[in-house]
Amino acid sequence: MLRALRHRNFKLFFFGQLLSLPGTWIQMIAQSWLIYRLTDSAALLGLAGFASQFPVFLIAPLGGAVADRFSRHRLLIATQVASAVLALGLAALTLSGQVEAWHVFTLASLLGAVNGFDLPARQAFTVQLVGRDDLPNAIALNSSAFNAARLVGPAIAGVLVAAAGEGWCFLLNGVSYAAVLGALLAMRLTPTERPVHTGSMLAHIVDGVRYVRGHLPIRSLLLLLGMISLAGMPYAVLMPVFADRILGGGPQGLGILMSCAGGGALVGALLLAARRSPRGLGGWVPWAAFGFGLGLVGFSVSRSFWLSGALLVPTGFAMMVQMASSNTLLQMMVPDALRGRVMSLYSMMFMGMAPIGSLLAGSLADVIGAPATVAGGGTTCMLAAVWFRRRLPHIRRAIHALGGVGPGGQQVDTAREPER
Repeated sequence: MLRALRHRNFKLFFFGQLLSLPGTWIQMIAQSWLIYRLTDSAALLGLAGFASQFPVFLIAPLGGAVADRFSRHRLLIATQVASAVLALGLAALTLSGQVEAWHVFTLASLLGAVNGFDLPARQAFTVQLVGRDDLPNAIALNSSAFNAARLVGPAIAGVLVAAAGEGWCFLLNGVSYAAVLGALLAMRLTPTERPVHTGSMLAHIVDGVRYVRGHLPIRSLLLLLGMISLAGMPYAVLMPVFADRILGGGPQGLGILMSCAGGGALVGALLLAARRSPRGLGGWVPWAAFGFGLGLVGFSVSRSFWLSGALLVPTGFAMMVQMASSNTLLQMMVPDALRGRVMSLYSMMFMGMAPIGSLLAGSLADVIGAPATVAGGGTTCMLAAVWFRRRLPHIRRAIHALGGVGPGGQQVDTAREPER
């Protein structure tokens, strides 16, 4: 389960993230509650989610091209510094009592722009730390760190917001970036040769899109991921409404509910880390997507706080299995020269579609209510899972043609176009 930690650079990166990521979740919860407190509007909660993530959709293709042309290590150092500065700026505004809703929207948008560069570089950097043989395990361990943070971060945020206010949460997040920055600076990396790119950055991006369009397994995984992110993931944006108006839990209840989802996701990530091979993950993807949608429907009809929390555990589990399995399959099929650009499209589907869904969910929730909105999103996820499952035999044949997840996870020729 921990075999990727035998690599010194990955060990540094893993433990740096383990210390830093709780701060990210603390800020997310505190920022959501701050917007809710300032505006008392579900629609503006959705707009805040849109503002923080939609820049990823716009900028990730450029970020992926940059990650394929330049040092991913230096790019990550730059994005961590920028993220820390933005968190500390929001902390200063909030602690001074000067914060307004537009401040939060502006800084959230800037952080989303930074993430448009950070996410593709972070995904593509992992193989440089562990090599291809341990890549599936490293992806699962990264997911474990993310969800361990998701388990403790919201709970800390709920207590801290109730006791001291949102500003201290933002300050804590800003300071936490020192851990991952220290890890990045302490790495000893072997210089890697990058292909010489003579074309424009736009042509470089188009090449990545053309590659994805021509490969059925990659294209199908990304389409399913985009639909799940669009329809299902915005449930988190509406969580303050559930925690306060529907379940009566307040900010501490919000932290508990998000931690329940994080706990289930952590178990899912650890299960994937324990697997010895990526074989068979393609069959897990549609079942996990269906389970995620079913969990959302169950959560939407619950009016008991503790039942709602219990339902979020398998919901978080299914969400993580679907997302991390898709990530692993994509990375095992993609050549390194295209990794940044393909993972930028993964970032667009994973993080970039969610804000569009958040905006729609916030607007719908003001009209038909948060429960009906989440139920509709869950139903859409189940239908998307059925679509993917029906295409799975064709996808499996194309994966075998690519050979991208062969014995030992070795890289093979993925340049030719498989069955459509």
